[in-house]
Amino acid sequence: MSSIRIAAAGVLGLVALAACSSTGGPNTGGRTLAFQLATKPAATAPGMAALTGQETLAAGNDTIVVNQVQVVLRRIELERAGGSPCDTLAAHDDCEDVETGPVLLDLPLGGGANRQFTIAIDTGTYGKIQFQIHRPESSNDAAFIAANPNFDGVSIRMTGTYNGTAFTYTSDLDVEQEHDLVPPLAVTDAAGANLTLFVDLQSWFLAQGGGALIDPATANPGGVAESEVKSNIEASFNAFEDDNHDGVDDHGGA
Repeated sequence: MSSIRIAAAGVLGLVALAACSSTGGPNTGGRTLAFQLATKPAATAPGMAALTGQETLAAGNDTIVVNQVQVVLRRIELERAGGSPCDTLAAHDDCEDVETGPVLLDLPLGGGANRQFTIAIDTGTYGKIQFQIHRPESSNDAAFIAANPNFDGVSIRMTGTYNGTAFTYTSDLDVEQEHDLVPPLAVTDAAGANLTLFVDLQSWFLAQGGGALIDPATANPGGVAESEVKSNIEASFNAFEDDNHDGVDDHGGA
């Protein structure tokens, strides 16, 4: 499920699309792509309201209450169905840059998808999304780190409690991700599209066998559970079309 490449610098805001086009730019005609995040399906579609609060992870006798999760992503790209891989920084006819980054995203805690930003997009059918879970480094990301000092060498930061004891979990995970959109995401003249990046928080600290939760404090850099939790996080991402913003694939995919 994982494989990607990415680079660049910037700070999150509403971001204009930088389209890779040999004709000098996209012919968007007002069509848009809403980029959304979700960590849990909604009981009912929440519309566009911001999702805030806590998330509870439980297994066996263990409970993690999550207060905040932040993730740094870089170079989010869409690849046209049947196109060439978006694997270089050079302009490419088959790729659309959603966001160059790095960008700091707060994962929504609660059910449903939360819109992060909306970009103009050309018509077409898009078969893959690519992005990088990115560890900012001073040599390349000085402006981002100055604005977000907690993320110097850190790609993921979570705060909460484990069985009532407060913790801060950080990771220096730096991996490329590529996810197929099944079926491909179609952007037509009549409408835009809504793409949800789903992160399964429930799996992050689930021990092998699923009978207990890993203490997040033991998964920090150098901890005994660091590698296991990193692997869980890598496998926790998915992407799909989600027009009703409920955090569930509109086409019933896994």
